[in-house]
Amino acid sequence: MVATDRILAFASMSLLVIVIPGPSVLFVIGRALAHGRRTALATVLGNVLGSYLLVVAVALGLGSLVERSVTVFLAVKLAGAAYLVFLGVQAFRHRKDMKLGAGDAPGPAARGDLRTIADGLLVGVTNPKGIVFFAAVLPQFVDPSAGGLPTQMMILGLVPICIGLITDTVWGLTASAARGWFARSERRLSMVGGAGGFAMIGLGVTVAVTGRAD
Repeated sequence: MVATDRILAFASMSLLVIVIPGPSVLFVIGRALAHGRRTALATVLGNVLGSYLLVVAVALGLGSLVERSVTVFLAVKLAGAAYLVFLGVQAFRHRKDMKLGAGDAPGPAARGDLRTIADGLLVGVTNPKGIVFFAAVLPQFVDPSAGGLPTQMMILGLVPICIGLITDTVWGLTASAARGWFARSERRLSMVGGAGGFAMIGLGVTVAVTGRAD
């Protein structure tokens, strides 16, 4: 069992990291602007699932390999960046397919909930910020003398996941609410859909060119 003081300390550290918008938050906002509330919430769910997969990987010892290997880290980062750009291009291409009065229901650009969750999961599991945080910070809060280190990590990992679920949901709902105003005009809705696509493309490029240089 993880001591309460360690959980609280890790929660404080997690909150400080999560409140600074990173790839996950910007991705959720971009999806909310491009596709609406339903897609944003499904994206949040997929994103936190992907983030928890990082926790499991770290608990099983795989996270340290990714964090320490420049080649593996770069491959994961570029894969996530490329997928973000792809999703952004798709959102921009279909920006004119959005329907008036259907704030959460763009036309051909719409994806099923499971597909949207899968998109969020892939972005979450390839998030460089998440990889470094869980691989470098999470192990510091376990108690080696208590045993069961993988279990401790998985329990501690639920803390930032819950915080992220709440904060990302707020971001998504806020962005989708602002999108509602644009939905009153086909031209404005098309513009905001394009803006969401550009946001995801810019995020993908940013993720690709920033990060570790060692």
